[in-house]
Amino acid sequence: MSNEEKVPENSSMASNEAEIETLGKEMEQMKSKEELKEMQKTPDPKQEVGKRKS
Repeated sequence: MSNEEKVPENSSMASNEAEIETLGKEMEQMKSKEELKEMQKTPDPKQEVGKRKS
């Protein structure tokens, strides 16, 4: 085995603060469900499963 850090192929918890910051910046760029509907696009229904209503 090499000393290189393996990147998981599926979703996982962030492993450090730098990764958390990067993920936060990516999420800021994502369109909301309402924004997608205004653009006449359909939000991904898989992302809605299990989401709590507030």
